[in-house]
Amino acid sequence: MPSYLPRRHSRSEFHPVRGLRYHVRIWDPVPDRPAEGTLVLLHGWMDVSASYQFLVDAFERNWRIISPDWRGFGLTDRPGADSYWFPDYLADLDILLDTLLPDQPVDLVAHSMGGNIATLYSGVRPHRVRRLVNLEGLGMQSTRPEQAPARYARWIDEVRHGARLRDYGSRAEVAERLAQNNPRLSPAKAGFLAEHWSLPGPDGRFVLAGDPAHKIVNAQLYRVEEVLACWREVRADVMLVVANHSERWHAFLNTEEFRLRKLALRSLRTEIVDDAGHMLHHDQPEAVARLIEEFIA
Repeated sequence: MPSYLPRRHSRSEFHPVRGLRYHVRIWDPVPDRPAEGTLVLLHGWMDVSASYQFLVDAFERNWRIISPDWRGFGLTDRPGADSYWFPDYLADLDILLDTLLPDQPVDLVAHSMGGNIATLYSGVRPHRVRRLVNLEGLGMQSTRPEQAPARYARWIDEVRHGARLRDYGSRAEVAERLAQNNPRLSPAKAGFLAEHWSLPGPDGRFVLAGDPAHKIVNAQLYRVEEVLACWREVRADVMLVVANHSERWHAFLNTEEFRLRKLALRSLRTEIVDDAGHMLHHDQPEAVARLIEEFIA
């Protein structure tokens, strides 16, 4: 199985966060070059911190880069819960930043679910975030209160039955599945991601490095009014980056709902990356890196 060869190698640290052993991946500045500050990268749903390797390698600036595995993903502990809640991610991020980057505003780059978390956090703790690059984390579809009975019933049913993730006979099979999900992913990149997205099970097979409970629907509806109230408190400059072939969000940019969400942010710049899907940091890491470097600078 071919595997991508990183240009910059990461190391791992583990920190106690709310009773969990949290894994944090760190890319130290390149030696013999002036260091240029710190950048924090936050991954999305069913992803891991190592997913940012291609983006890290594309940066020209010599940042120290910090990227945690969210609770229940990668090498971070699973809390033993039967479902996951957004407030937990906010509290985890707050403690991690206070541990690793105390008493200073930070620059965040966050993808998908991580982008949702980071934008909420930027409104809840506006003094802690200087710049935010949101990669396809536009929030979820708005809901109506009358949807609540069916949502609670669905959550109860899914909790009762539990959730499972498919397992694989080898990491090569994992890589093949990743390539099927994203045709733009080269075999070498798929092989690299398979090494970090999967863990060996006790039976010798491989399972994705994520708690199956993440697949259980959230019991609470996405209350867009509450989300926008948080967004209105954001004081950081925000850049939203979307992919022109994103199956999730590109069409959403032309809707009235997106216009209203955009108005909630004091300072928002929107960029579109060509020839990329939702995993745009895999598809076009160089283009995404240039946008981030110019914006953070």
